[in-house]
Amino acid sequence: MAKDKKKDVKKSERSVRPSIAEQGARTESSSIKLTDLQEAQTSAAVSDKDPEEVEEHPVQNIPQYYDEPVLTQLIVKSYEGEKVHGLYEGEGVAYFEGGNTYKGMFSEGFMHGQGTYTWADGVKYEGTFVKNVQMFNGCYTWSDGSYYEGSIENGLRHGFGFFRSSTHPVSYIGYWYKGKRHGKGTVFYDREHTSWYSGDWVNNVKEGWGMRCYKSGNTYEGQWEKNVRHGRGRMRWLTDNQEYIGQWVYGIQHGYGTHIWFLKRMPASQYPLRNKYIGNFVNGERHGRGRFIYASGAVYDGEWVCNKKHGKGKFVFKNGNVYEGEFIDDNMVGYPAFQVGEMNAQELNAICTGSHFGTEFAVLRHITELRRIYSFYSSLGCDDAYDNTFLMTRLQFWRFLKDCQLHHSNITLAEMDRMLSGDKTPLEEIHSPYETLLFRTFLSRLIHLAFRIYHKEDKGPYLSKCFVEMVSRNVIPTACHIQGILFSEQRRTFFVLSYIDKCWEIYRTFCRPNTRPPFEPTMKMRQFLWMLNDFKLLSKQLTASRLVEILVKDGPSLHDSSSINLEQELVFLEFVEALLDCALVYVTNDVIKEQVDHDNQKKNKLEAKTGKDEEFGQWMYQVQIFFIKNFFPAYHHEKALREKIKENRIQDAELAELRKMKDEELAKLIAEREAEEAKRQEKAIVEKESSESKNTANKELEEPGAQLIPPPKEEASVVPPPVVTKVPAGAKRKKK
Repeated sequence: MAKDKKKDVKKSERSVRPSIAEQGARTESSSIKLTDLQEAQTSAAVSDKDPEEVEEHPVQNIPQYYDEPVLTQLIVKSYEGEKVHGLYEGEGVAYFEGGNTYKGMFSEGFMHGQGTYTWADGVKYEGTFVKNVQMFNGCYTWSDGSYYEGSIENGLRHGFGFFRSSTHPVSYIGYWYKGKRHGKGTVFYDREHTSWYSGDWVNNVKEGWGMRCYKSGNTYEGQWEKNVRHGRGRMRWLTDNQEYIGQWVYGIQHGYGTHIWFLKRMPASQYPLRNKYIGNFVNGERHGRGRFIYASGAVYDGEWVCNKKHGKGKFVFKNGNVYEGEFIDDNMVGYPAFQVGEMNAQELNAICTGSHFGTEFAVLRHITELRRIYSFYSSLGCDDAYDNTFLMTRLQFWRFLKDCQLHHSNITLAEMDRMLSGDKTPLEEIHSPYETLLFRTFLSRLIHLAFRIYHKEDKGPYLSKCFVEMVSRNVIPTACHIQGILFSEQRRTFFVLSYIDKCWEIYRTFCRPNTRPPFEPTMKMRQFLWMLNDFKLLSKQLTASRLVEILVKDGPSLHDSSSINLEQELVFLEFVEALLDCALVYVTNDVIKEQVDHDNQKKNKLEAKTGKDEEFGQWMYQVQIFFIKNFFPAYHHEKALREKIKENRIQDAELAELRKMKDEELAKLIAEREAEEAKRQEKAIVEKESSESKNTANKELEEPGAQLIPPPKEEASVVPPPVVTKVPAGAKRKKK
């Protein structure tokens, strides 16, 4: 018996070895090394007057590669578990030669199902196997504590996943392709999440659009190629208080662009104080044609060579004097022949044209407070800088209106947009979040809203009284106290603003023409609910009732006696904040735990040190997983589906037209054949009648007693010869 058992075991081991070894060889041949997450170091030539880019290198002395281990030489040394027909089946434990072990499910001699494979050097894989190959979802844990969790295909990181190094402060969450970062993803270079890159990847290289935030606070947003800034982009040096927007060539300012040097000034000032150059750059220097606007008001427009005015140019001094001529090495050639320019002083228009003195006085009483409020909201979502001249956008203006609860006064934000937009405003721009408002435009809109909200017919149009009442009731007590989720924290705002353009595209796609003039595109709460339902994003957590609660939580009472009014319009700010709330409900803590960290002990230590940072990291993962993994892919799928439906409709219309043409041709052919058939039948009837008449005549001739009708005379022209009857000779003789 013992010998038989040993024979069965050896037989089963021999039967499973080819399956495991053969598959392991295929896995080894298809393995691809994953390069480390170290930030590529680039050197940029910068002039002495331009800021040196402070690029922290957050990762030092990192090993060159992290490899996914391969399943090679899988020769079973011993096995504990069930067998069916001599093959491993069900749950079991396999010990391989070399020290590797596997514990999990088997099927027909293969590692198949959920299981844990541990290499002799300590590397471990927990997840799904399909015939000896790691597939679908799993977690790699390296011997130094680094780990990856996410999608797996053929043993490689493929799909959406999360990687974190335990020995270095590096982590990455995003998409992978055959073991390499590929697609949308975010890499953090420190534990505090102050140094990061979020954007496009191609084979572990930053390629496409992305945003880089350095540890110093400097940021770059734009195009990348081969891990360096390349294409159009914006770099902001907070450390040097400068900004460049324009073309880059492999990390260097090269091409056409705008460079701004911000200067210190009084915080309450409304007007900018800065030096500004607009023109051509060559290898990081002003070179070619360009215009330099000085903070003092002077302007130079002409040729540049290596950051210096050189060649023909025109210099306008701050007092209006003009020099036009040659420049050499940043200096004028010869004695300048100044031309005094006349300064035409024009008075500024009033805030509200044709308003009473009382209204102007009411505005001036609160002008300091209103200027402070304007400056506060116009800087939301913008980097800190000495130059605080930010123009308020409509997105920020909506936030101001909601904080002041002006949308609770029987007028929605969408209705305010329609009321405040001019007659010449394009329909698609009425609710655009990118519209900018000057301070005087901001004041003018406040006056219009005050009249609309607090005007009473029986007391007359006292505009100043309406304005003072709105400022005292709504603006001063509540302004600058952010209530919404979008602008609640600066770094959260920066993170979400990277999704704004895509969200605006989706918002416009699902807008429908308004039923009231001017019939501009708009979105209702009902359409928002339908959109998420079409995207299949309603879940056990994010139910329809929970979604309705999100939509109505920050608005006035939308309930009537029987149901909830979902016909109210949503402006883009409400659309984005509703999506953020949906993300926090849809992506649960369990999903975050699965996507982020399985090392609970180290996670608790980190939370004890930087609890706020960890809280922000969790919030960021929720938002990123919802938008990148669910919302945007669902939109692209819906977009492709709509395009396919549109193509099918066009094809159906073409086929219908073709069928119509074929039916007309067929009907014409059938009509022709029927006409021919009718003619043939008519001819047959005529022939049949003629034949019947001939037969009748023949019958009459054959009847007894019938008389022959003599032929006509003209037909009897031939006389038949006489009939000669032979008489016998004997008879003749007898007669004679």
